[in-house]
Amino acid sequence: MRGKVYVQSGGPWEQIIGYSRAIRIGNRVVVAGTTAIQEQGVVGVGDIYKQTVFVLKVIEKALASVGAQMSDVIVVRIFVTDMSQWETVARAHREVFADVRPVTTVVEVKALIDPRLLVEIEVEAVLCE
Repeated sequence: MRGKVYVQSGGPWEQIIGYSRAIRIGNRVVVAGTTAIQEQGVVGVGDIYKQTVFVLKVIEKALASVGAQMSDVIVVRIFVTDMSQWETVARAHREVFADVRPVTTVVEVKALIDPRLLVEIEVEAVLCE
């Protein structure tokens, strides 16, 4: 792939804020902060594990749309609204990345864009071509 490839997921804030779900430039892919929101509303309200699993699936789909996989991920940034739930988020993360072992950061934030959202994740991937 040459040039920039932009991925739109149709999320409600992409047009409002003016951003892309993901961008691939050469062998590098960056996926924007992703939350458990879909057209019908917030997924897994009150359940950080369900939200994390959903978010990771959205990220996987964004990566796949530009020829990448979760195994290409080298950086994960996780933002949670309640650090006491980090182990639950870690369980969902481990289910996907146990063999990949990307550099990962977990940070507590005061709030996300919707108060029902408990976790937001962004990733960076590099394809070894």
